Amino acid sequence: MSERSNRGLNEMLVNLFNHVMDVEAQAVITEEFKDITNNDMHIIEAVGIDEPRNMSEIAKRLCVTVGTLTTNMNGLEKKGYIIRERSTEDKRVVLVTLTERGRKAFFHHRDFHKNMIKSVVVGLDEDEKRLLYRCLVKLDKFFSVE
Repeated sequence: MSERSNRGLNEMLVNLFNHVMDVEAQAVITEEFKDITNNDMHIIEAVGIDEPRNMSEIAKRLCVTVGTLTTNMNGLEKKGYIIRERSTEDKRVVLVTLTERGRKAFFHHRDFHKNMIKSVVVGLDEDEKRLLYRCLVKLDKFFSVE
């Protein structure tokens, strides 16, 4: 691949990242959810809708420290998106669950991502979808911090 092609690819990746973040923020932070940030939406997504998650598990999913997460959780709790409770089995463990408002935000964010995927793959045949997936897996491996 030529140096010019490499520069073009780099520019495309940077532009894609910025566009995804901008479009997501515009689509997800609506009038109903104007009191939180796009980052807050990703925390809500990491908490999930299944069983309560502990702070360490959520921090690991987001690649942040528990201290950083605690600061964000304080705001989300005050705004009524999450509930934090001590584990009955181990009082050192703080479990987080979404409130009804948090669940509504979770599904709103999830729907944005479903629609984004639909629009990305529209018109692609199965081979093209598999190739796109393989390329994205390689990108993910490169960007993964381990």
